This record gives sequence, C-alpha cells and structure tokens, in this order.
Amino acid sequence: MSAATPDWLTRLEAEAPDVVGCWRAFDWSLAGLRSLRRELRARVGPGSVPRILEQQEVVADELERVLLGLPAPLLRAPGGEEDWNVAQAFAHTTAARRFLATWASWDAAGTWPEDRAPVVTPSVPGAPDASLDDLLALLNKSRQALRSAAGRIEGSELNRCRLDHPLVGHLRCGDWLLFVGIHDLMHLEQLDALRRAHEDSPDA
Repeated sequence: MSAATPDWLTRLEAEAPDVVGCWRAFDWSLAGLRSLRRELRARVGPGSVPRILEQQEVVADELERVLLGLPAPLLRAPGGEEDWNVAQAFAHTTAARRFLATWASWDAAGTWPEDRAPVVTPSVPGAPDASLDDLLALLNKSRQALRSAAGRIEGSELNRCRLDHPLVGHLRCGDWLLFVGIHDLMHLEQLDALRRAHEDSPDA
C-alpha cells in the first residue's frame, strides 16, 4: 500500500474501523496471522455482531461504489488474483462473503450438515463474462446472506468454529463474520490499483 492513504480506505477507516484495523494488522505470514488473531480477540465479543454487520454493510457499499466506477472494459482486465479477470475476482469476493459467514453461522446454530467437511475449498473464480448487473446481483445476494448469518451467530460470537481455512486455520464464529470484510479489503485494494493504473494510462 502506498504512503498516501487512498480515498476508499479513508472512508472505511472512519465507518468500518474494526475491519480496517484487522486488515492493517494482517498478512499471510505467521506473524501476520498471530497479529490478526490478537485484533480479532480485541474486537469480537459478546454483543458485537450488530456492530460488525453494520461495518460489513459499509464495506459492501464501497465494493458497489468501486464496481460502478470501473470502466466497462476493465471487467475483462486482469483482476489481481491468479489469472482471473476483474469479473471473476469480484464474483469470487461476493462468494467468500456469502459462504464464510454462512458456514460459520451453521456451526453457531448447531446446524452444520453432517455430510459436509468443515474445510474451506480452494478459491474458485466467477464467470469470466459476468456483466455489471450480474456482479451487482451477486453483491446483493452476499448482503442478504451476511444479514441471515449474523442473526444465527449473534450470542455465539466466542464459540470456536469448526470451519477450517487452509491458511487461516480455525477462528471463532464471530471472528469469521469480521474476517469476511478483511478479505473484501484485499480485493478493494486490487480494484483501486487497477482503476488508478487505467486513469494514468495515456490511452485512457
């Protein structure tokens, strides 16, 4: 991240401080994972679900704002993850919002399907030709899923969740609801860098 704080992050730091605080502390190193766990312990507790959900709505608003501000051709440009284009990466982001929160909520509610292993599958891209309307629909679907998941997690924030991420490992149920936003910010950073590069291009 550059020394100058981008506008999108300034907005989120004011309105989603728990999400941004965890994101700033986190990287994929062992030290970064330990730092993430410390931040989550400090920010997730009994009764914290409404506050976390409110911040996730703010993050979703920013995802929508950034998506609507991208020139249409950039939906097919490299999206900053693996060999996916922007449409694929954005759809992946909305899927992570839905599924991580929903899976954690199943465990919190005691309704985890017995025939489903609690291991997060490797990242899956969305459709490469998804339209702007398709991506907005997926984002709205993720909003609805988070609201439903939050209702099931509330009161069980500190329960250890059986959900097992191949890199993060196990977190508490409430931690997963907050982690969704950390993952979103990784992709927001990629999208913002892509937009700025496009604006700086002489062909823009």
